Amino acid sequence: MRRQSLTLWLTLMVLSCMLTTTAAAQDVSPATKIELDPLLVQAELQRVEGIARAMPSAVSVFVPGGGGGGSGVLISPDGYALTNFHVSSPAGTFMRCGLSDGQIYDAVIVGIDPVGDLALIRLLGRDDFPFAQMGNSLSAQVGDWCMVIGNPFLLASNLQPTVTWGILSGVGRYQYPSGTLLEYGDCLQTDASINPGNSGGPLYDASGKLLGIVGRASFEKRGRVNVGVGYAISVQQAKNFLGALRSGRIVDHATLGATVATDPDGGARISNVLESSDAYRRGLRYGAEILEIDGRTVRTANEVQKVLATLPSGWRVNVRYRSDGETRERLVRLMGVHGEDELLEKMAAALPPPPPRPDPPPAGRPDSPDDPDSKEGPDIPGGLEKMREAEEGGQAPVLPQLKVRDKKLPEAVAAQLIERKGFANYFYNEQKQRALFESLKDQMITENQSSDRSWVISGVTNSEPAIPFRCEMGEGKLVWTLGNEKTEFADRSELYDAINRQSTASVVAAMDGLRRLLDQGTKKFGEIYYWGTMPLGGQRPLRDCLVGNDGELELRWMTHPDTRRLEVMEVFADLDLDPLEVWFQYQAVDSRELSKPVGFEVRFGTESRLSLRVQSWGVEEPDAVNPSVSDATIRSGIDLAGVFDETN
Repeated sequence: MRRQSLTLWLTLMVLSCMLTTTAAAQDVSPATKIELDPLLVQAELQRVEGIARAMPSAVSVFVPGGGGGGSGVLISPDGYALTNFHVSSPAGTFMRCGLSDGQIYDAVIVGIDPVGDLALIRLLGRDDFPFAQMGNSLSAQVGDWCMVIGNPFLLASNLQPTVTWGILSGVGRYQYPSGTLLEYGDCLQTDASINPGNSGGPLYDASGKLLGIVGRASFEKRGRVNVGVGYAISVQQAKNFLGALRSGRIVDHATLGATVATDPDGGARISNVLESSDAYRRGLRYGAEILEIDGRTVRTANEVQKVLATLPSGWRVNVRYRSDGETRERLVRLMGVHGEDELLEKMAAALPPPPPRPDPPPAGRPDSPDDPDSKEGPDIPGGLEKMREAEEGGQAPVLPQLKVRDKKLPEAVAAQLIERKGFANYFYNEQKQRALFESLKDQMITENQSSDRSWVISGVTNSEPAIPFRCEMGEGKLVWTLGNEKTEFADRSELYDAINRQSTASVVAAMDGLRRLLDQGTKKFGEIYYWGTMPLGGQRPLRDCLVGNDGELELRWMTHPDTRRLEVMEVFADLDLDPLEVWFQYQAVDSRELSKPVGFEVRFGTESRLSLRVQSWGVEEPDAVNPSVSDATIRSGIDLAGVFDETN
């Protein structure tokens, strides 16, 4: 199909030249009708339709006060839009955005990714915005037709964006960061014209589907002129980070916790590995050859970094590697490139002073969002020389300060903005917290199970013979009984030690944490925040993750995005050690799924320690076991066949 399309376009170009030459050589009447090949007409119509389909979702971004701007793209009807971090940062928390319909909307920052140069903003005032359909950048190939729609040199003073057309010149490119910020991994290269002001805007395929977010270009030395080499962050990377960006956080990227070098004989081999990393705990050692990360084949150290650069820190992904002649596949929890404070410090160190406001336009000149004759209109105003120097050195531009520049915010913006350390906008984190908490409460609290009293959970192990268990939780009461062995925890500090010892009795820490969350709510439990989305067991769809700090313990609740069902709880005593994991199982009856868990599995690392069948869960134990619960009806949120350990 691509070859046929290319042939059609080449034929069209040749035919156009022939017609021009013929018209110049002959006296052709204006009324002469020229018949084109229907395939050529069809190809041209498809191109026009693709542009028309894409145009409404393109966003022109302007910094209030005339301080510059760039581009963006709408990705949902309620106004969420992607752009570059280096486009949003001059505005801080508030910007104005124009669409091709001629309307201007206030927009507020939602979340930022300074390492990957992404930002999520939200346009306000409508719930029916036109938005782009996500494409598949992983299937994109060199030679595919594509287009860039945006606001180069801030020319869209009439809010009509500029369209440029070209092909994908390269896929899987890697652009080095400036220090550890603004890294472009596995990005797309295009010859469609990209100039200052296009940054943050969409790269579409020929049908109008979103392929990437434009961010960088190789410019002529000291010229700031497009030379046909531009780069876009892949839409696959953007999808990976959308959940974290919607959390309102300042997010970080992943590292394996190991260094990798390309072997002279081929292959990406571990050259060093941190003993505190999960990669080390999962068996990766010096000399091991990395074969796949998150389902993507890697053959060189560069390819390893390209894949890791598209993943958020904290994700748990499958890593396939070869060691001592044996191929293994393990779930590995990825580390962050930075600590939280380190990332904030690096951002602050990279930021020049806020850009000056431009002079007012001369008399008689239109006072528009952009006056292309009065200023050059770079992506990052006030830092043109630094941008030039950075680009000529192969680096990305430095970052203006992220803060509220003008306290006189529009009312709609002020209503959706909460500033808090570590967050671009805590307002959206609170919204996510509330939604997840309400779904958990609706699911777990029934008429026979109240969160304001002690919980008693009892049942038997899924082993032969079955062994009874009992979990009792309440204020001042934490008891675990398995068979004839009874463990009482005097306080939560003892739970910390039990988790680090990988004692199955520590399951009481997870269940009591759930009980108190549902009883106290997110405001009283402790420090609660919505993390974003991540794979579960290395598998998609991505699950929502709520995090709570409970004294020395960190608890994580992971729920399915569609059913909102609690699937896994993790309890960390030490972030450098394996957490306690509780994987919940549910019952299907008469083609209906009951939300109340009927079993759970206890894991440490990737090892199953205990598989339990719940017979009673509530404030008071019933006199008899529920006969409807059987091995045949127990199942997990994901396929756990062959995973359960039938011993205890």
